[in-house]
Amino acid sequence: MAALLSALLSLERLFKDDFQDGSLEQMMLMPIPLQLVVMAKIIAHWLLTGLPLIIISPLLAILLSLDSNTWIAVVLTLLVGTPTLSFIGAIGVALTVGLQKGGVLLSLLVLPLYIPILIFATSAIDAASLGVRIMVS
Repeated sequence: MAALLSALLSLERLFKDDFQDGSLEQMMLMPIPLQLVVMAKIIAHWLLTGLPLIIISPLLAILLSLDSNTWIAVVLTLLVGTPTLSFIGAIGVALTVGLQKGGVLLSLLVLPLYIPILIFATSAIDAASLGVRIMVS
């Protein structure tokens, strides 16, 4: 839930400042591909929202008295889930960047796409806390 909220709160500013001051148009005119610029902005967003949660996860595991299997599941789901949240959120931001009050619409667009990620992460952590082992052959 913390990953979802941290990503959602900071998403609106991902392209908004660049759009308002015209630098987004300049990025589109640069000789490097626009996909590379957008990927760099998404990675920077993940570094500021997802990576701190991964770094602080050992402290959270101690505070919540999680065993090692559960903590490993938390770290793995954060490693997979937080970049996914940033990538999905970037799509929503790109759709609402030109709107004045796009934050509410952004939440309405992105939250239904975030729910499966939240359900998957919660069930993986729950399975790890119950001691379920996955056999890979």
